[in-house]
Amino acid sequence: MAAEKRPASEAFGSSQLVVKRQKSNIDVGNTQAVAISDGSARRDGALVQAVSWIVRVSDFERHKGAVLDLHWSRNSEVIFSASADMTLASWDTETGLRIRRHEGHEEVINCLDVSKRGEELLVSGSDDGYIYIWDSRQKRAIDEIATPFPVTSIALTETTTELFAGSIDNDIKVWDMRNKSMIYTLSGHIDTVTSLQISPDQQTLLSYGHDGTAKTWNIQAFAPADRQIKSYVGAHTGLEKNFVRARFNSKGDRIIAGSGDGTVVVWDVQSTKLSYKLPGHKGAVNDVDFAPNEPIIMSGSSDRTIILGELNT
Repeated sequence: MAAEKRPASEAFGSSQLVVKRQKSNIDVGNTQAVAISDGSARRDGALVQAVSWIVRVSDFERHKGAVLDLHWSRNSEVIFSASADMTLASWDTETGLRIRRHEGHEEVINCLDVSKRGEELLVSGSDDGYIYIWDSRQKRAIDEIATPFPVTSIALTETTTELFAGSIDNDIKVWDMRNKSMIYTLSGHIDTVTSLQISPDQQTLLSYGHDGTAKTWNIQAFAPADRQIKSYVGAHTGLEKNFVRARFNSKGDRIIAGSGDGTVVVWDVQSTKLSYKLPGHKGAVNDVDFAPNEPIIMSGSSDRTIILGELNT
């Protein structure tokens, strides 16, 4: 079991789910639709690019705690979420209804990832110190890996043979999924690693931490001893020290991250330039992601909402 646990807190409140994006003819009299845009101001020296957020909220189904991690299904028809209420959930993006709730963790679930091929598997990491492996069609976990610390971030390789896990010890550990053994460790962050993702070409790992930096790492088989590639700054962790996430887009040329100041930031991978700083949320933005096949981004926040928006390209 874990050496330290963080109890699930009722202070997070309940979460609401945004379920549908519409591209035109928004009825501002409809209280279920909200559009927000900002295209002029500069914050922290970065241009706030114009963006429209279209929101529809379902009041029928919701998490009982903050939404801490989000992922699209491969066909973009389902959103998977991890929550402080100790459950995972799958949501139909067309109807807004919950498809399934996945139970088993004993503490806050900080992170999840989805397999890239074969059967659709989910992996989750929790303050209970366990990594659970799930069949997305089943409510209970099908396998587990015990770790000595709370698991704060997680990423699964395309082949589903290696798993990267961040923790409160500031390191990233790499696990062999076949025999549940640790292969090697990536060190460089000086505070808790809150986010991990593997690039689309499977050659680079993206990490973000409470030290306020995003980093890229060479994870190829014959990489040099120093695997760190670049660092990115501009996404604030905030006083709450939430587990803020960072993601690649489908081309691997952009990085998106949440922020403790309620904004979403987007970087150019090669130049490390901060390209977008997008407002909209009233609380810390805990998780963000690009849709696989569209310039659509989603963000989940401690303000209990998930927002879907479209970047101007």
